[in-house]
Amino acid sequence: MADAKKWSDLSAGTRNAIKVLAVSEFALKILMLVDIKRRPASQIRGPKAAWRLAAAVNTIGPVSYFLFGRRKSA
Repeated sequence: MADAKKWSDLSAGTRNAIKVLAVSEFALKILMLVDIKRRPASQIRGPKAAWRLAAAVNTIGPVSYFLFGRRKSA
């Protein structure tokens, strides 16, 4: 099995890409949690608590919420 690379072994471009992705994922989670807090339960598909737990599933949880969890406002 190959040795794991250390942070210092990565190129500057790779480190910067990882930083941008990490900040983007964190911002998406914050936006999701704020939206859940402000949106009435009637405009969310499923329980709010379940969607809050979905925030823990890396990027999949927040993306799923924005695609499938919110009801379209008429």
